[in-house]
Amino acid sequence: MRRDRWQAIVESQGLHFHTLPELPSEGRGESPAESPSGFDSGKATPSAGVPYWDESAYYEFTSRQIEAIETCTYWLNDACLKACEFIIEQNLFACVGIPESHIAWIKRSWERDEHTIYGRFDLWYNGSDSPKLLEYNADTPTALLEAAVIQWYWLKDCHPHLDQFNTIHERLLEIFRTLKQTKEGIFHFAAMANSLEDFMTASYLRDVAMQSGWKTEYLPIGSLGWNARTRQFTDPAERPIRNIFKLYPWEWMVHEPFGEHLLLDTTDWFEPPWKMMLSNKGLLPILYQLFPESPHLFPATFGPMDDNYVKKPLHGREGANVEMVLDGNLVAQTDGPYQGPFVYQQAHLLPCFDGCYPVLGSWMVNGYASGLGIREDNQPITGNTSRFVPHVIG
Repeated sequence: MRRDRWQAIVESQGLHFHTLPELPSEGRGESPAESPSGFDSGKATPSAGVPYWDESAYYEFTSRQIEAIETCTYWLNDACLKACEFIIEQNLFACVGIPESHIAWIKRSWERDEHTIYGRFDLWYNGSDSPKLLEYNADTPTALLEAAVIQWYWLKDCHPHLDQFNTIHERLLEIFRTLKQTKEGIFHFAAMANSLEDFMTASYLRDVAMQSGWKTEYLPIGSLGWNARTRQFTDPAERPIRNIFKLYPWEWMVHEPFGEHLLLDTTDWFEPPWKMMLSNKGLLPILYQLFPESPHLFPATFGPMDDNYVKKPLHGREGANVEMVLDGNLVAQTDGPYQGPFVYQQAHLLPCFDGCYPVLGSWMVNGYASGLGIREDNQPITGNTSRFVPHVIG
């Protein structure tokens, strides 16, 4: 059941992009479905308006299932750090789409052990087998506001007697307080000017920073300036930018006209430059090469697979330009602007609950497995219009 005036409620909490413009071709069924594994979905019937935030349904987990997700998340985080070392040692930067001009800069960022704020592992999980990595959103993960705040208040309103895997907000406060101990000046927050979702995500993080004692400013990423005399990035008021969170992909940043100025190291960026080694699909075959026996990885390669695979662009986002092939037949495909190169991952259909396919987004914040956000769709490839559905621990 949706709350009365749920739109006004979530807007008051910062979620202004709660509704999508078009109706899906199919909706969730009238009755709740229960998986044999015990991984349950609540009931729902979407009304006209197509909610992106969909509180007409929820997923219920056991404590054991949450422990499995946490264990997987910590393992994946450690594995990714080992993958960074491997990429550097074996000079695999081209495999992960990093231009030669920025390799030394990324190595310096890694050697300085620059702070990371957050990342999100997208997982396949059916509630009984080991969770498995689909991809790692290491640089510009969205759905943060929904996971940290909106679903938490939904829980308190609708299921106050239950729990939720969610300490995201508290961990964000911790990392910004930690950064305040060693860094000075204004903390800038930047996002694309034409994206309400990105603006609200950056604004949420800005609010957390202010709660942590920072003086902050927001600027559209297009307003990022460069002062040739002082050799510093500047904001529209010509103040030097010392610390900045940017919701803008690194692979775009390095190819901007100011990309060469990044190499001067006059600004501390979040996420840090070394996360470029992880914010691409080339990470998947590298992880599989390092840990082929891991229960948390699907086989993945840089070259084509036979019969059962998902083909993903190296720097694809929001499920664009993805192909799923099962038994040699193309069963799902999405359009988009990405041309490749591509990586290939062994295909496994997402579990299906009442006609809906969920992907679990497991958040690492300040080095801790901190919470869960779920995106679901009526087709097996999750895209930018896939619904966000809350969860509880039963």
